[in-house]
Amino acid sequence: MPIRPARAEELQHAQELVVRSISDLTKRHGFGALASVRTPQFQLFSLQDDPDGLWVAEQDGELVGFAFSWVCDDFWFLAELFVAPGQQGRGTGIELLQRTLKHAAKARAANKALITFAFNTVSQSLYIRHGLLPKIPLYLFKAERAKLTRMAIRRLRAEPLQATPMHLQTLARIDAHALGFAREKHHRFLIGDGTMRGSLLYTGDECAGYAYVNGEGHIGPVAAVRSEMVAAVFTSALALGGETDAPQVSAFIPGASGAALGIAMEHGLRMTIPMLLMAEHDFGDWSCYLPRNPGFM
Repeated sequence: MPIRPARAEELQHAQELVVRSISDLTKRHGFGALASVRTPQFQLFSLQDDPDGLWVAEQDGELVGFAFSWVCDDFWFLAELFVAPGQQGRGTGIELLQRTLKHAAKARAANKALITFAFNTVSQSLYIRHGLLPKIPLYLFKAERAKLTRMAIRRLRAEPLQATPMHLQTLARIDAHALGFAREKHHRFLIGDGTMRGSLLYTGDECAGYAYVNGEGHIGPVAAVRSEMVAAVFTSALALGGETDAPQVSAFIPGASGAALGIAMEHGLRMTIPMLLMAEHDFGDWSCYLPRNPGFM
């Protein structure tokens, strides 16, 4: 089965394949069809930044598999690896994974990681065989925005994020603690996305962290400068989510962040989808970081 580098004009079709594959998986595990097709903005950005990270598998001129990985500093992340329903179990996923691992080797990555569905044991077994081990559970939480806005939520002072040297330096300092590496190019992408609202959050004159919220009420990524700031930072992010016109507010919360989990329970968010962070080595401080989604991290 031919596997080759992805082209920009194929990425929308690739995202349709990803959604079909996710929906097939979540339906089989009793969660229903959860994913929806979106424009591949981050994939297009990443293709322009580093085309070695995006691959497609095709059969008889039709896309049957897609893999996407990105690199920041010496950290490699597998954002997407999906094979179309009906085409699985034929070795396509393994071949795509091999291409992405070559991307990691070329980048001389010191660590590799991904986020997958906690109930997808087949994929987990594949990743474990390639040295990526289960590390931290992650959960998607949701709440009706109307209920959230009826609550009195204390919030930190929010300063809109801009791609200025000062703001980017502040973001790099926060990420150095929360993740262990810088993500300047990804912050530039988010700041330039008109659907996102990014904020630096302050207690007095001290920056406590940052938070992004999109127009659909989804929160993330969120990061705090240290663990004792997590509750205030995440509470402020919920308040920002409540200011959208979306019917729901949602966020991915790691099991390592007891403070964020406590705030979620206190504000009536309910747990929906269980996921799992897998990595070659431990990294960062996941009590201080909430990812945007499984592909962006």
